[in-house]
Amino acid sequence: MFGILLRPELSRWRMRIALAFLLTVAAKGLSVLAPVFMGEGLNTLSAGEAAAAGGAFVLFFILFAAARFASSALPALRDGFFSVVTQDAQRLVSVDAFRHAQHLDLQFHLTRRSGALNRVIERGASAMEYLLRFLAFNIGPTLVELAFAAAVMAKLYGVQFSIAVIITVAVYAVFTIIVTEWRNKQRRVFNEADTRLRGIALDTLANFETVKSFAAEDRESDRYDGAMQDYNRHYVKIMTSLAFLNGGQELIMNCGVLAVVVMAGFGVVNGNLQVGDVTAIMLMLFNIYRPLNILGWAWREIKQGTVDIEKLFGLMDKKPAVADAPGAIDYKPRDGALAFEHVSFAHEGRASGLRDVSFKVPGGAFVGVVGPSGAGKSTVLKLLFRFYDPPAGRVLVDGQDVRDLTQQSLRAALGLVPQEVTLFNDTLRFNLAYARPEAGDEEIMAAARRAQLTPFIESLPAGLDTKVGERGLKLSGGEKQRVGVARAILLDPKILILDEATSSLDSTTEREVQTALKEAARGRTTIAVAHRLSTIAGADMILVFDNGEIVERGTHQELIVKDGLYASLWRRQTSDGEVDPALEPLPAF
Repeated sequence: MFGILLRPELSRWRMRIALAFLLTVAAKGLSVLAPVFMGEGLNTLSAGEAAAAGGAFVLFFILFAAARFASSALPALRDGFFSVVTQDAQRLVSVDAFRHAQHLDLQFHLTRRSGALNRVIERGASAMEYLLRFLAFNIGPTLVELAFAAAVMAKLYGVQFSIAVIITVAVYAVFTIIVTEWRNKQRRVFNEADTRLRGIALDTLANFETVKSFAAEDRESDRYDGAMQDYNRHYVKIMTSLAFLNGGQELIMNCGVLAVVVMAGFGVVNGNLQVGDVTAIMLMLFNIYRPLNILGWAWREIKQGTVDIEKLFGLMDKKPAVADAPGAIDYKPRDGALAFEHVSFAHEGRASGLRDVSFKVPGGAFVGVVGPSGAGKSTVLKLLFRFYDPPAGRVLVDGQDVRDLTQQSLRAALGLVPQEVTLFNDTLRFNLAYARPEAGDEEIMAAARRAQLTPFIESLPAGLDTKVGERGLKLSGGEKQRVGVARAILLDPKILILDEATSSLDSTTEREVQTALKEAARGRTTIAVAHRLSTIAGADMILVFDNGEIVERGTHQELIVKDGLYASLWRRQTSDGEVDPALEPLPAF
């Protein structure tokens, strides 16, 4: 964990790290010396009137006050200038984890909740920063102070005092850790009872109509009462164990103080120590015991932090199922020709998928992909984007196996307009330029014009600076789709992918978006997965999928003449009103 401070990115903070260490040691050294100064001042006062009249005790008291102030001021100064180091270290860990998560494969993200993944990163990075700061500036310095105090006591007052202090601290620490572990188990059970109580309350109030319909008001109240009793029972256990922990800590600490004071008293009686020495020893003890008060809390936080860091490291250790091959080359588009050669693939947990699929798409051609739900249409696109690697067969772009290309260069040549365009909660400019962040406003507006989006942008008071809301909720479906089209146009890809890009739109909006899509597809290889067959009726070739296989292929007219699955789907959509016969077939893109 401390190795992060040795990373090259933090080399500019090396002087601060070294200075923080020196200030910590100096503060603990002064914390140990302050009681010695007080003891010497009291010894001077008790030595007699002549010594007191000389005012020497004043000097010792000044040294005591200065050392005590410095022992508190130096850590505050250290925390002030060292916080930039811990925050920078936390940033590095967070960014590393976030970048690693971004590069993991699609299957990983499909099986993880984004909120939970974000919490793993946040908690892990925060735990790293907390443990780094806590161990370096609390636990570590306390041990240093204990060592200093033991050495000073042994040197000035006798080794028996050092042994007594060390034994007291050891017993205190062992007792605290054992009881805290016991309390952690109680806490987990208490948290479960709390979760159950809150769940019953929220569930009952949210489903009040059902409760009333079944006249279950009293039954739900009794269920809530039972959960509350369980909650109260575990809460009492938590508070009782806390009282036991605090009482035990105070008993151990005071027994230690008593033992040391009694020994010091006998030292005064025997003439080996003075009254001021007893005061110095007591002040040292209180300085050492003070940070031990939070040991139970610290132990629990350290354990939780360790768990959070382990989860973060577990994330960092995950390897993407789809990774660039050693020596992978950048894809340099030529014609944009595509080919699937005997490709078979099944998603995890599913028995069916693509089975021995083969087809070729010449550069610049428009190919439609249709079929029933679950037939494998979207899987074709995912394999083309190389979100997955097929266990059998090859996917080729311009004659090159996609597994031999870098993923970044491959996807930069593929423009996608999905069924539902989701946008970032940012400005229109940010979302339109997402494919090419370096694009200027003139290029953005040119792409928007081709996507039939200019009138909408010009109607907005803030224009391109308009915030679109979370996931683009401030825009209508058609407006979001046109933003997706404009984004694809701005990317200027060699291959355009349309994944049911108009299936969620009404007929009027669909025609408007269709115009934008034709403009986007001009001069590019285009693959359009479609539910509404009218959108691909003018395609150069239509592939009809069923149960993971291509069962028909040809133009719209050829497939109608065949009177197979495609013709059946066309007749059904025509009779259901999804396809207006007057519109068939649409011109090719």
